[in-house]
Amino acid sequence: MPTRGVVYVHSTPLAVCPHVEWAIARVLTAPVTLHWAAQPVDAGARRTECSWTGRAGTGAELAAALRQWPMLRFEITEEPSPGCDGERFMFVPGRGLFRATAGAAGDIQLGEDRLRAIMASSRAPEALQHALDKALGTAWDAELEPYRYAGDGAPVTLLTRVG
Repeated sequence: MPTRGVVYVHSTPLAVCPHVEWAIARVLTAPVTLHWAAQPVDAGARRTECSWTGRAGTGAELAAALRQWPMLRFEITEEPSPGCDGERFMFVPGRGLFRATAGAAGDIQLGEDRLRAIMASSRAPEALQHALDKALGTAWDAELEPYRYAGDGAPVTLLTRVG
């Protein structure tokens, strides 16, 4: 069963834009031409976003392809599909890749076993808060938030995975 998602490239140097398009095209096995706009938060950088459809796991493949460029800031979402949880990926330079399970509303979900492990290993309220923040990707969200708002109203490209 196909699923869908969105790739948000929040910030990339202009010279890397064609490489991002080629990487996405390789994963989707279809030609890709994205509309790039200036990223006002990062002078000289560009941003784009595109919706995609494909088989479950495409989001992870896109994240693996884009993380080759450590100067990118990006997010990828994959909606849940029959038998598969949704996923959310965030990448920030110097912080690396964050991956989480996402529900139908896009919220990050933590499983019962993970929550029990966090509670068991957290001896103080501050430690519990730190562990939950880490599990929810709070640091990635905080770093990406200014870049998200800078993209409000930007055009979206629709892509479909072939095969």
